[in-house]
Amino acid sequence: MWGGARGGGRLPVLALAALLGTATLALADETVRQVLPGAPAAPAAGELTRVQAPAAGTSPSGDESEIERFCSNIADAARDRRYALQAAELKQLQADIDARMKALDAKKTEYETWLKRREVFLARAQDSVVKIYAGMKPDAAAERLAIVNAELAAAILMKLDTRKASVILNEMDNKAAATLTGIMASAARRTDPS
Repeated sequence: MWGGARGGGRLPVLALAALLGTATLALADETVRQVLPGAPAAPAAGELTRVQAPAAGTSPSGDESEIERFCSNIADAARDRRYALQAAELKQLQADIDARMKALDAKKTEYETWLKRREVFLARAQDSVVKIYAGMKPDAAAERLAIVNAELAAAILMKLDTRKASVILNEMDNKAAATLTGIMASAARRTDPS
């Protein structure tokens, strides 16, 4: 009846506003009574003064508005709640970082163990490879070392007896022998050549 969903209630609301406006003009000279529940007793008619309503867009004069008082009253509680939420988020992030650090430490330990096993295996394998080349005829060893990786060939030659290594280098192609000799000389230096 007073404002249905179809929009037909605007007319009665406007009529009520016009009625109240004319009633207010008619009662402008009469005394104003406070009717707020729990309010103090109404002052005498001579003590009341009429105050003009502030224009739109201006702040009310006198005390702070209710909104400003409300915001100032809850500012500390809101700040405390925001800090509590941030602290909880930081604790969660710290827990995530700690879990990742533990996983990283476990992987690091696993990798170090694997690396030690690999180094032991390579040392054994290299020793056995050196023994194999030491037992070969110099011309056959020279032929095989010319085919493998130059750094590996140089490492094998460095571990061989110098007499055996010199005979193998003598049997090699000049270019391959020069390359291996350069690598062995660089490895024998005490300082990094680069």
